[in-house]
Amino acid sequence: MAVSSLSLSLASTTLPNRLNVSPYQHPKVLLCSGCERVMCCLPAVRNSKRRPLLMGVGALALSLLPASSLLAEEIPANYDAFVDKADGYSYYYPSDWRDFDFRGHDSAFKDRYLQLQNVRVSFIPTDKSDIRDMGPMEEVIYNLVTHVYSTPTQVADIFDMQERTIDGKNYYTFEYTLTSPNFSRAAFASIAVANGRYYTLIVGANERRWRRVRNKLKVVADSFKVLDI
Repeated sequence: MAVSSLSLSLASTTLPNRLNVSPYQHPKVLLCSGCERVMCCLPAVRNSKRRPLLMGVGALALSLLPASSLLAEEIPANYDAFVDKADGYSYYYPSDWRDFDFRGHDSAFKDRYLQLQNVRVSFIPTDKSDIRDMGPMEEVIYNLVTHVYSTPTQVADIFDMQERTIDGKNYYTFEYTLTSPNFSRAAFASIAVANGRYYTLIVGANERRWRRVRNKLKVVADSFKVLDI
């Protein structure tokens, strides 16, 4: 894995945009630490709540998606793995977080007590084949934070940018904050291109808690992978 990083602080003024996803939810698979159980989510109508069905590791689950073929690395302690083979991505999330419906996103998990502490993934179609095709890392991230993630009343700061390469696929991962007159949120984002899709994972929290949870959420951002479909 090749990694390069640099730091940058920026300010911005633009409007957020929630990415649209395909009109169908495909089956998902959630693997807990140690792969002791498998949860398969049935297909859901767009914008409706997912209805998870808890299942043991049996013939049906294994025929859908063998756990051993999905995760070459052991899942970190206190994290579970979310794997969406149909839509082509996976990531880790804290094991005490709960699945929830985040409009315009393909999957999402949140802290059971702190709803602003969450992770979500979305994707849109693209004719690009690699994140590098979107442009230089600094330019792509700057445009995202200033023209997609922030509003006219927010100040955006980008603290770090990293390019990662995993299994021949490239990712841009960055840390940023959005500060409003009465509120501030911090987050990591990981973006990648594969399967004719532009994928975005965002994991964040209230900035007042950021020092306490930053390292925990960095694991989530760094675990994001796109899969061939």
